[in-house]
Amino acid sequence: MLLIYCPHCLEYREEEEFSYGGEAHISRPVDPEKLTDEEWGDYLFFRKNPKGIHHEMWFHSSGCRRYFNVTRDTLTYEILETYEVGCTPKITGISS
Repeated sequence: MLLIYCPHCLEYREEEEFSYGGEAHISRPVDPEKLTDEEWGDYLFFRKNPKGIHHEMWFHSSGCRRYFNVTRDTLTYEILETYEVGCTPKITGISS
């Protein structure tokens, strides 16, 4: 069982209470009408799939019902940190 720390509730909760929301820190295009079809498709569908450190967005669906970000190692599935949306992650390096 994976325990995830919710930075809003300030406690660890079981993984079943959360929903994965995709890659974190994706900025919406300022003027989407000026994008080509290829650029719009890249924004909508293409995401990083790294081996190692990855920043993800999660939703506490059975708790406070708020989004937050997680830094997770995709090799070990270990959650290295959680932080509120809009904040900068402390961990940005590549795992070894």
